[in-house]
Amino acid sequence: MDLIDSFGRTVRDLRISVTDRCNFRCTYCMPAEGMVWLDRSEVLTFEEIERVARICVEKFDVNSLRLTGGEPTVRAHLPRLITKLAALRLSNGEKPDIALTTNGATLRNIALELRDAGLDRINVSLDSLKAERFFAMTRRDELVNVLAGIAEAQLVGFTPMKVNVVVERGANDDEILDLVAYGRDNNIEIRFIEFMPLDATNEWERKKVVTQDEIISVINAEYPLEIVPARGAAPADRWRYVDGKGTVGVIPSVSHPFCADCDRVRLTSDGQFRTCLFATDEFDIRALLRNGGTDDEIAELIRTAVGLKWAGHQINQVNFIRPRRSMSQIGG
Repeated sequence: MDLIDSFGRTVRDLRISVTDRCNFRCTYCMPAEGMVWLDRSEVLTFEEIERVARICVEKFDVNSLRLTGGEPTVRAHLPRLITKLAALRLSNGEKPDIALTTNGATLRNIALELRDAGLDRINVSLDSLKAERFFAMTRRDELVNVLAGIAEAQLVGFTPMKVNVVVERGANDDEILDLVAYGRDNNIEIRFIEFMPLDATNEWERKKVVTQDEIISVINAEYPLEIVPARGAAPADRWRYVDGKGTVGVIPSVSHPFCADCDRVRLTSDGQFRTCLFATDEFDIRALLRNGGTDDEIAELIRTAVGLKWAGHQINQVNFIRPRRSMSQIGG
C-alpha cells in the first residue's frame, strides 16, 4: 500500500537520524559549545530503527533509506544497522536503496566495512577546499581526512560520489568554481545547497543565501551547462557539463522550493516522526515502540502523520516558523 499525503505526494524516502552527536561544529548547523546531547536511553536502538524501517518498506514500499546524524559515523557499530536494513525487502522482492550522509572525517577507516554491510551510496559534506576556511566553517582541522575519506570511498566502489556544499555568502561563495573543478577532476557530482534557516544560533539571514540562479550563472560562465530534465522527487536540480565531464546539482530549498514533489519523511534519533525538515509537529513513534505498540499501530501513526503533511515549508512567507530543533537534532 502506497503512503500518500493529502496533496497526492507518495512517500518513498525515509531519512533516519541515528544520533544527534557530531564530531564537527559547523557554523550553519551547531554552536561552538553548549549543545545538550540526548541521553543514550533516549536514542533508538538499532532494533527499533530496523523495525520502523521494516514497517515503512514492507507496508508502504518506501524504497530509499538514508542514514544521517548529527554525524552517523560516530554511532558505534553502524555497519550492523546497515546489515539489518540491507536485509529488508519491498513487495517486489527488491532491496531498498541505502545511503549515508557523512562529513567524511573518519570515512577512510570504515568505507569498505560500510560497503560490505550493504550500503549503496555515500554523500559527503565538504564546504571548502581551503584548510583555514574549512576550519573556520567546521571548527575542526579535518580537511585532509575528509578528502582522504572521499578518495577511499571511491576506491572501494562508491561511485559516482556526491559531495554536498552549503554555500553561504561571504563565507565560501568565492570557491564555487574551485569546488566544481575538484568535482570534474575526480568524477564527483558537486551538489551546492542553499543556506537554510536551521542553524542552532539563529543567525540565518536571507541576504546570506546564494541562490541557485547565482550559482549556476557562475558555473555556466566558466563551464557551459545544459539542464538535466525530469528531476522528479529528488531534491537537486541537475545540469551536465557540455564538454561531457560529469554533472553538477543545486538544492534550492530557499529560492526554488521543491515541496510540491517531496517524497521524504524523517525519523529523528529519539524516535520522533517528522514529515518535513521544517515541520513544527512531531509524532512519537518511540513511545509506541517501547510501550507494546503493534506494527499496525505504528503504521497507523505513520499514515496519520503523512496525512497531515503540509504543502510546503513557507521559508519565503511572512508566516514562516523556524523548527525548534536545529539541523543536527533533526537529521540532515
